[in-house]
Amino acid sequence: MDKNNYFNKKNSCYIIAEIGVNHNGDMDLAKQMIDTAYNIGINAVKFQTFTAESLVTKDTPKVKYQKINSLNNESHFEMIKKLELSHKDHIELKEYCDNLNLDFLSTPYDISSAKFLNELDVKLFKIASADLVDIPLHKYIAHTNKPTIISVGMGTLGEIEDVLKIYKKANNPNILLLHCVSNYPCSDKSLNLNVINTLKTTFDIPVGFSDHSEGSEAAILSIALGAKVIEKHFTLNKSLPGPDHKASSTPKEFLSLIKSIRRAEKMLGDSVKECQAEEKEMSRVSRKSIALAKNIKKGELVKSKHLTMMRPGTGLSYSLTNFIIGSKAKKDLTKGSLIKLEDFIF
Repeated sequence: MDKNNYFNKKNSCYIIAEIGVNHNGDMDLAKQMIDTAYNIGINAVKFQTFTAESLVTKDTPKVKYQKINSLNNESHFEMIKKLELSHKDHIELKEYCDNLNLDFLSTPYDISSAKFLNELDVKLFKIASADLVDIPLHKYIAHTNKPTIISVGMGTLGEIEDVLKIYKKANNPNILLLHCVSNYPCSDKSLNLNVINTLKTTFDIPVGFSDHSEGSEAAILSIALGAKVIEKHFTLNKSLPGPDHKASSTPKEFLSLIKSIRRAEKMLGDSVKECQAEEKEMSRVSRKSIALAKNIKKGELVKSKHLTMMRPGTGLSYSLTNFIIGSKAKKDLTKGSLIKLEDFIF
């Protein structure tokens, strides 16, 4: 794995609050969500950049969760149209985030939106799972040479491989694959978190997890599997109108998730096996050293039957046993005591 990859160089998991369209077209609500995300320790907030006219045809149907969580008499196009953010809105929200030192991200759904975000100088790109197959969009973003998160929900390994060839050809190495299941919420059975390992070993690039499940367990498990980025939908209130609120995390839930992620990172450590500082006292007391199993007279040859292992661990290690056997005692030595090299003639 390339250690120079942008996502590999991060010391801790990068946590994204997916505001998406949960702002409901209300800039005051959007800013309130940004403030809340900043206060609970999120690294980045992410919106969505699109126009309904360039994203959906007028006869595009709604999927099941959208039917449940939006107005029944509202078409897919109408639902999307009222959730657009203008260019002016994007500029205002990015400046708002910049003033908080909070990363502003947004998912572009077409090349025009991607060009606008590039001009806005977003830190990185994040491409939606549905657009894994939008090859022209990938070709444009690949040539910006910006770090790019590619969500791979609904995708196959073959489709992912084809997309990664685009970034390789553009000499853009800073790619992260984001495992997810494209349903809101998705079932535990569908999560298949071991795919994280499959993606890492198959493509040898960093992997993250976009969590559409209920609760925080899946995101925490993904950390143990090596996820470098965690994304989860964010809302101030699950009862707000809109298609995504019910499957999003509240500030309280998100704060709990962040604390759990940071604790999991501490638990995982750095992979170096060594005696920990808090183990050293235990090591000195409960480990064993070479001791005498029998009394030895001065001048007597030391035999294996004379030696045993006893606490504490502050004496000679077992590795010196063969060296001591065959030596002579300089003085009378008592059973049950730790020995020293100066007690013997070699």
